[in-house]
Amino acid sequence: MKKNYLKMTAVLLAALTIGFTSCDDDENNDPIIETEFTVTANITANTTWETGNVYILGGRIAVVNGVTLTIEPGVIVKGQAGTGSNATALLIARGGKIMAEGTAAQPIIFTSVADEIEPGQIASPNLDSDLNGLWGGLIVLGKAPISVSGDGIEASIEGIPADDNNGKFGGNVADDNSGIIKYVSIRHGGANIGEGNEINGLTLGGVGSGTTIEYVEVIANQDDGIEWFGGTVNVTNALVWNAGDDAIDTDQSWSGTLDNFIVINPGDECFELDGPEGTMAAKHTIINGSVYAGEAEGLVDNDANSYVDMNNTYFFGLMAGQDFDQLPTVYTCTFANLQVTLPESTVVTDFFKLGSDAFVTAVTTNTVGATKSVFNTWSWAAVAGELADF
Repeated sequence: MKKNYLKMTAVLLAALTIGFTSCDDDENNDPIIETEFTVTANITANTTWETGNVYILGGRIAVVNGVTLTIEPGVIVKGQAGTGSNATALLIARGGKIMAEGTAAQPIIFTSVADEIEPGQIASPNLDSDLNGLWGGLIVLGKAPISVSGDGIEASIEGIPADDNNGKFGGNVADDNSGIIKYVSIRHGGANIGEGNEINGLTLGGVGSGTTIEYVEVIANQDDGIEWFGGTVNVTNALVWNAGDDAIDTDQSWSGTLDNFIVINPGDECFELDGPEGTMAAKHTIINGSVYAGEAEGLVDNDANSYVDMNNTYFFGLMAGQDFDQLPTVYTCTFANLQVTLPESTVVTDFFKLGSDAFVTAVTTNTVGATKSVFNTWSWAAVAGELADF
């Protein structure tokens, strides 16, 4: 009796095991591996998003103070649709870190859930490169100095409700480290959280010089491509394509350097270079860029108190009405070695006015500008052939 009982028990356990396995296995009895994960809560412990997976932002997700989010090469991050307080974004709060180190072979891609792109692909299989506003964007905040009205050392970042303390930025740590962003493409963002308050593709608020940002692409963002709010971080090898507003926007005395960059067809200004809002004034540098103006409203929009040096930058693809609108007058700025290929029957002063023509040379073949080869293979712009004329 005992032997029969044990035998029946073994058979029953085997049957249960087979039944359980068949629910979780595919028709070949191979394990089903989950590769898509939805993130709905702030990241409050060190976390790794792994190669081969897709992570869906189910809201405004913050990496909080003291926590590191590591994103491995080839990961795709998709934001759900939403506006206002429901706009999705990945927010790296002050004291948090993002370690997003893609490679030229496996870039990290931020996009919309409407994008059918899968790991291993570069170009979207279904979305056009000018479709914007489908989710928010990537926001990185730090403790570096900012210049704001009233001379406070912190502020609330644009695009995030003021009552979200994770949206505070600024401080007095010039070499603050918010992590690494490398070989990253950000697409189809810029969701509106209020009237005239959209999220930029890449927002850098008070980000310090200890942060590494290089090989970054922003495509089809409804607001600005990359916008700096103070801070000291340097950005190298950046590309902005089809920004709905400004391609490059600087505010609140950002004091870093943008080096080797490409701008393609922004909706408003190629550059909006604003000055300090408080008494703290620091200069930033923009060098080695190539700019296809396309349908932009303007080329360079300075304030009277802009504080910037711009060198070795090439403008082409211009249309009537686009201009470099004024020279800063409050602080000493240097604009040098700018080149432009002009439309037929135009002269430099049709576009570069108010004395700015003094540092611009009309050329048929440029000798300054970006090194485009650094964007090959990993950027959608290169894969789409948009860099052929650069």
